[in-house]
Amino acid sequence: MKNMLQINQLNMTLVATIILFIGLFSLGSLRYTGFFSLQVFLNLFIDNAFLIIVATGMVFVIISGGIDLSVGSVIALTTMVCAALLKKGVNPIVVILLVLIMGFLFGLAQGYVIQRFKLHPWIVTLAGLFLARGLCYLISVESIDINNKLFETISQYKIPLGGQYNVSISVIISLVFVLGAMYIGKYTEFGRTVFAIGGNEQSAILMGLPVERTKVFIYAISGFSSALSGLVFSFYMLSGYGLHALGMEMDAIAACVIGGVLLTGGYGFIIGPMFGVLSMGVIQTIIMFEGTLSSWWTRIVIGILLFIFIVLQRVIVVQKERNTTLIKRKAVKISTSNSV
Repeated sequence: MKNMLQINQLNMTLVATIILFIGLFSLGSLRYTGFFSLQVFLNLFIDNAFLIIVATGMVFVIISGGIDLSVGSVIALTTMVCAALLKKGVNPIVVILLVLIMGFLFGLAQGYVIQRFKLHPWIVTLAGLFLARGLCYLISVESIDINNKLFETISQYKIPLGGQYNVSISVIISLVFVLGAMYIGKYTEFGRTVFAIGGNEQSAILMGLPVERTKVFIYAISGFSSALSGLVFSFYMLSGYGLHALGMEMDAIAACVIGGVLLTGGYGFIIGPMFGVLSMGVIQTIIMFEGTLSSWWTRIVIGILLFIFIVLQRVIVVQKERNTTLIKRKAVKISTSNSV
């Protein structure tokens, strides 16, 4: 019975997110004609595939107790590099590989600086934010259109699901990335070490886990996910621009929080940010169907949800601390009675 209560308590934030998503979608379905449609549901993935990818990469960083503020700028840089290289006639496959490697190395460099010099991730990734955004404007201060045939084909191609329903290739990419991240988080040494670092870094070191190497590669994965997200964003927008994905790092963090990932680190479900993104997408869709509300209402509602979920996280953390204290007291009492 105690184990069941503990499991329910740990799952509370994710369950709350799923209930929130179902509730919002149900509300929209009851209020608006045409809202309750499979294509409306699929459009949530189509329109937010890039955010699902970057938020899933961010989840490893937050679970480890860190943060990555550079992701939005890396997305913009990826779109600019893609557009500029394609305009010069570089093979699109080579361009795709180059930007993914670029994102991985950018994150790897940030992780190395954080670990090697023991700097706070906020400072290093904030510098990365300005660096990547500045590099965009070195390439061009104007938007660059993408006219490459492969990119246009990927952008326009729809995968039929029967009847009139379809999804884009970007949706498949995002779902495969989420599934891969879930596997890494649950079944690999790297994933287990990420959770251990977030729970208690000193304990992870004493356990002999590869903490330093893992912390570096956490940011490398975040950089790779940002580049992949930027690639998907390029398919979506068919342009490169220095102002693309402005503030998207905040959207990714918000998706993680709403998805039940503790900002203190050590706990979270890899699939959680995807439900966080979908919940945010439903809010945006409801406001679009309403027609009379400003798009800024999306930010207002998300801000309220963030406040609620942060309070919920705090309640869970306090309850866990109380449970830990009770267990320690019981252990002391048992030890004392045995010694007597």
